[in-house]
Amino acid sequence: MDAVTYPNESVTEFIQKNMIPLRVAFDAQPLATDFNIKWTPTLITLDAEGKEHHRTVGFLPPEELTPSLLLGIAKTYFDQEKFSEALSALDKILAEYPKSDSAPEAIYWRGVCGYKSTHHPKPLKEAYEQLQTKHPSSEWTKRAYPYRLL
Repeated sequence: MDAVTYPNESVTEFIQKNMIPLRVAFDAQPLATDFNIKWTPTLITLDAEGKEHHRTVGFLPPEELTPSLLLGIAKTYFDQEKFSEALSALDKILAEYPKSDSAPEAIYWRGVCGYKSTHHPKPLKEAYEQLQTKHPSSEWTKRAYPYRLL
């Protein structure tokens, strides 16, 4: 990723604006053990207390890294029950990176956030319908399958 992804200007700008990057060698102890790093690159989104919320393993091109990092931010907000902030990050993925590999998962979590913030099942069903239309073979469509009954 050093040769292709990290030097990309939009990736660099996103990371500098939204994250505190820390590079740790896969065999650096004790962090490699503490964070179960077995392969490189492993990208982990942590909150301010060091709790993990999202992980990717392996190379991602520039057009996939930023939406993946946004997904990590959204999942951090979700886990902290900051649903409006999570929805904002998920909406950004869907608006700016609709064809990314992160988009189906963003649709799924958007439905879950909508439900958690309103306690109405409508966002879950809408997420399934959107996934079925746009990403019928995605694992996230399969995970949302029960929502079709709502």
